[in-house]
Amino acid sequence: MSGKHWHGLPALRGGLLALMAAALFGVSTPMVQQLGRGAGPFTTAALLYAGAAIIGALLRRRVEKEARVLRSDAPRLLGVALFGAVIGPVALAWGLQRTSGTGASLMLTLEALFTAVLAWRLYGETMDRRVWAAMLLLLAGGVLIILDQGLAASGQWLGLLAVLAATAAWGTDNTLSRALAERDPGQVVLIKSALGVAATTVLAFVAREPVPGLGPAAGLVVIGATGYGLSLRFYLLAQREFGAARTGSVFAFAPFIGAALAFGLGDRSAGWGLALGGLLMLLGVALHLAESHDHEHHHEALDHEHAHRHDDGHHDHHHDPMREGPHSHSHRHEPKRHRHAHVPDAHHGHGH
Repeated sequence: MSGKHWHGLPALRGGLLALMAAALFGVSTPMVQQLGRGAGPFTTAALLYAGAAIIGALLRRRVEKEARVLRSDAPRLLGVALFGAVIGPVALAWGLQRTSGTGASLMLTLEALFTAVLAWRLYGETMDRRVWAAMLLLLAGGVLIILDQGLAASGQWLGLLAVLAATAAWGTDNTLSRALAERDPGQVVLIKSALGVAATTVLAFVAREPVPGLGPAAGLVVIGATGYGLSLRFYLLAQREFGAARTGSVFAFAPFIGAALAFGLGDRSAGWGLALGGLLMLLGVALHLAESHDHEHHHEALDHEHAHRHDDGHHDHHHDPMREGPHSHSHRHEPKRHRHAHVPDAHHGHGH
């Protein structure tokens, strides 16, 4: 199959992977609110990432299939664990006990805003007028939701601000994890989750948080396995296909899935401000996904290691015998100039 045929598919593959990640995480938010009642935020985070660690351990792949995590990745993994497996889930768990599930779910859409802006600042990912307009719609929607819930019930805005802090932490996590997208996602999930569990377990012990019953604890572990473990694996694979900012935008559908489930579970707290804010956020996500990026560009010589195929238009090196399907090894890209629709993945980090 020609490379030209495959040039347009990374966006489709990445979009589907990010959508699967979004569905799993979206469902998890109202479920965490239900199962986490009576449990402290540190305990909730520890149980969630215990489930994620189990998934990471089960989904690790052989070295010839996926690139290993390197010792040089340790500082980045510590940052990812701090923001993504400690600050993010603890802030979310605390906020969910102080606001509505619908409002909290929709507020999580702002994770896409933080991810896109940080990817623009740190990695130089493109942010044209369409994307900036999308980010402004997300921000306007978040402000409306805070105002609506703050007026609806005293103190709910504190919970929403905690959820906002969680989105900022996860946006930082998403941006830091972009450089880990080429590593074995199962190994990344396992290490990140194990570090998060260790930290939050110690904090839960120090804070003398109550131990939840067996049923809620088991439920939180299961939710962590699917909504945090599997979801993170799909998210990392999506970043590999089409960059941090765009993965964040597709993932922004997660809050709408969570809000729909919260409504189905009986949450009727939505007012006109929350509904309008949710609509603005949905328009922002759609606007970002409608972006198209196509121009002639130059690839510098590059040596790196990651899982790849030989029918994607960018991996034309030879094997004897020739390998088929995804495989991983250190390889070199020779300089190349061509034009096709592309996204800011590992092979398209050029400036504009």
